[in-house]
Amino acid sequence: MSGSMAQAFAQNFLGHSPRWYKATIVGFLILNALVFFTLGPVATSWLLVLEFIFTLAMALKCYPLMPGGLLLIEALLLKMTTPQALYDELVHNFPVILLLMFMVAGIYFMKDLLLYLFSRLLLGVRSKAVLSLMFCFLSAFLSAFLDALTVTAVIISAAVGFYSVYHRVASGNDPRKDSEFGDDRHLATLHHDDLEQFRAFLRSLLMHGAVGTALGGVCTLVGEPQNLLIGHEMGWHFGEFFQKVAPVSLPVLVAGLVTCVLLEKLRWFGYGTLLPDNVRAILANYAAEDNAERTVRQRAALLVQSAAALILIGCLAFHVAEVGLIGLMVIVLITAFTGITDEHRLGSAFKEAMPFTALLVVFFAVVAMIHDQQLFAPLIQWVLALPFEQQPGMLFIANGLLSAISDNVFVATIYITEVKQAFLAGNMSREHFETLAIAINTGTNLPSVATPNGQAAFLFLLTSAIAPLVRLSYGRMVWMALPYTFVMGLLGWYAVSYWL
Repeated sequence: MSGSMAQAFAQNFLGHSPRWYKATIVGFLILNALVFFTLGPVATSWLLVLEFIFTLAMALKCYPLMPGGLLLIEALLLKMTTPQALYDELVHNFPVILLLMFMVAGIYFMKDLLLYLFSRLLLGVRSKAVLSLMFCFLSAFLSAFLDALTVTAVIISAAVGFYSVYHRVASGNDPRKDSEFGDDRHLATLHHDDLEQFRAFLRSLLMHGAVGTALGGVCTLVGEPQNLLIGHEMGWHFGEFFQKVAPVSLPVLVAGLVTCVLLEKLRWFGYGTLLPDNVRAILANYAAEDNAERTVRQRAALLVQSAAALILIGCLAFHVAEVGLIGLMVIVLITAFTGITDEHRLGSAFKEAMPFTALLVVFFAVVAMIHDQQLFAPLIQWVLALPFEQQPGMLFIANGLLSAISDNVFVATIYITEVKQAFLAGNMSREHFETLAIAINTGTNLPSVATPNGQAAFLFLLTSAIAPLVRLSYGRMVWMALPYTFVMGLLGWYAVSYWL
């Protein structure tokens, strides 16, 4: 009886994850306790950061919330951080949580409009290089004025729509009725090659779009949360911020767009896959049938979604309220005027974002631990002790490296606070202070595309519903982001070091 109960516990632990993965997580928990009582909390904190990154890398084996949550519960028990520190971090980042709760759900209710618009784009543009450039540029442009997570949610929603239509048709199901599209067992053998090619096609578009959010987000005061933070500390308004960072942001934007086209033309790093003809035909037939069969009520619903989209863009551009509250307004407007009144259909909209919201809370616990243990303090002090002419370039590199493993808003907060204290103490001129602020801003935005945990939009993409469908793993994201990381990081460093 005891043996069968132990076996049941072992099987239940992390569910269907591989046995080696379960053993690794248990090993981490044991190792952390041993290191804590022998080498101390700082060494344990660094170890735990690496372990948390491992859980993100293995997201397709097990959603990171569970194993990552266990690691952070242990950190709390070992008092490497405190519940109050976590709560303070959550309060500080409440706008992001609010955004995920309501904005992603708001985008869900616009999926018919998005599928209609992106179908026109996908089927109308034959050149993969031009299509990829449009995805990257539009993501960059929108992210300069809207939130990167909102833009990413739009791209994900469109990709899920395309994938579900093709998969359901290829499986012999009605694409307009809810059915399972994550299981390939009912897919005819002749469709398997097309499906793999379609996955590669969608992966490349998703990555171009995700990188675009970083290219555009660095340019403006409202592009990223850390931009607002740094702009506030420096007293820069919208136009002044754009002008100050332009010597770095604009050349990197151009280089990023050129990289996008070259990757598609050269077919390196997993890019360049074309849309299969069979898939194009299925999507085109679906779009044509959808247009022909669309009822008056459905056309009215599309008009409501279009109006809501315009209101959304206007409210975000002028920042009339927190992004999450604008998302809630979109939910109310669309549901009220499209006949959605039952709780079940309303609840479906929140399924996509809530797991990631919970994971983000765990991630903020890692950030709280990093802050409490002052893991980055030695590096900050080392950079500020360098000669003035070396500080901008090294600050860019340090912010990039730390942002790739931590929260870039947190990294920016730490660095701008330390640099401002040095300025107020009379240790540098105003001009040098501004140069360092630009280095911090661009450093937290550009090289951090190296890893999914470096950008919230990348982490959202990795843990979204589309990632397992198109086989977009942590390692594959790092590999596909590598050329962008090299171009954006190297050019950004050179511009910060020699053009400011």
